[in-house]
Amino acid sequence: MKLLIRAKILLTACLLFPGVLLAQTDSVATTDSLTLEQCVNYALENRAAVEQSLIDEAIGEREIRANLSGWFPQISATYGGSYNIKRQQQQFGDEIVTLGNNYNSSIALQATQNIFSSSLLLASRAAGSTRRLLGQQITSTRINTVVEVSKAYYNVLFTQEQLRILDLNIARQQKQYNDAKSRYEVGIVDKTDYQRASITLANIRSDRKRAQETIKSGIAYLKQLMGYPVDQDLNLAYNYNRMEQAVMMDTTQILAYENRIELQQLQSRREILRLNTAYNKWSFLPTVSAFGNYNLVYFNNHLADLYTQSFPTSAVGLQISLPIFQGTRRLQNLKIAQLEEDRLDVEIEDTRRVLNTEYQTALANYKSDFTEWRTLQNNLQMAEEVYEIIKLQYDEGVKAYVDLIVAETELRTTQLNYYNALYNVMSSKLDLQRALGTIDTNR
Repeated sequence: MKLLIRAKILLTACLLFPGVLLAQTDSVATTDSLTLEQCVNYALENRAAVEQSLIDEAIGEREIRANLSGWFPQISATYGGSYNIKRQQQQFGDEIVTLGNNYNSSIALQATQNIFSSSLLLASRAAGSTRRLLGQQITSTRINTVVEVSKAYYNVLFTQEQLRILDLNIARQQKQYNDAKSRYEVGIVDKTDYQRASITLANIRSDRKRAQETIKSGIAYLKQLMGYPVDQDLNLAYNYNRMEQAVMMDTTQILAYENRIELQQLQSRREILRLNTAYNKWSFLPTVSAFGNYNLVYFNNHLADLYTQSFPTSAVGLQISLPIFQGTRRLQNLKIAQLEEDRLDVEIEDTRRVLNTEYQTALANYKSDFTEWRTLQNNLQMAEEVYEIIKLQYDEGVKAYVDLIVAETELRTTQLNYYNALYNVMSSKLDLQRALGTIDTNR
């Protein structure tokens, strides 16, 4: 009895334990802050575009198998039956003879094996290129996912940092407003100082509200790109020191066109077009197949006795089919295939120019954004020093309040511009990596 009770407890624990583990895993996934790598990995597994590209690959694989199925024996069965309302009559001498029987039926079984077919030969040779093209489409989707998710991630982070800066400015400006109002109440300054402080404080609060709403829309967009549940909170983890270190990139790298997935896709399409041209040449060759059939024929004047006796026939043979003249259709198709190759060659060459322009633009943007970020990095330090000095001078009565307002505004503007510049340089770095074809999708 005790053994039975222990067995029940053990069985219950085994059944419940996986559920507990799953609940713990879900809790971690939905409550912990996600790093950029975790966001990207989640998107590569759950984004709709990635899932659709995988489904497209599965569909393409099935289409390849369907096209290659013609190499297997094709077996078919046919059944038929008929009632002759009016049978054929034939004159033999002076006598009219009625031919045939009232009821006829047949069961036919036929097998065909293709030996040579230009269309099947094309399907066989194009299978590898088609699979490669499907895989390249997945790679292209994954590259776009890495870039788009990373940009959306940075956008949310930097907007959150701007919100933090605005909160600090509100606290500082609130103190300045209180100080200015106290000074006015004791008659040290006129009311314009605290009125200016009130205006500045209202403007900062308006900017803060805008930043809050921007974060909401940014997180919604990031969830969309990741395929993340809309009803779950998404918290982001970040380290600005590591992010600033990740800004650096080697700008001496030379563009290698073969690394770009767009050009790889065009090359795969060209291979398929070459095979299509070859197929149109092969269309002048005959189609060869072997066949075998077995037929059971039944006929009788009475329906009840129709299947009492069969008259079988069977045959095997070789069939060769060669269209001799089709009104120049095959020649026209061959010319069309050659022109499609020429058109794709023009597209490939133009794509190389487009990729070069994209690379040059991305490189120029990265260099200019990097320079702007470094400049604002230095300006931020100076703006903080200027503000502290003018704040001390204002407290000592040396500077007017308008000077403090100007210094505070310049500091806030520089702080916000700094994080905008950091986002721009991280975004342009991603564009440059994509232009170089160095985006890592194996995560």
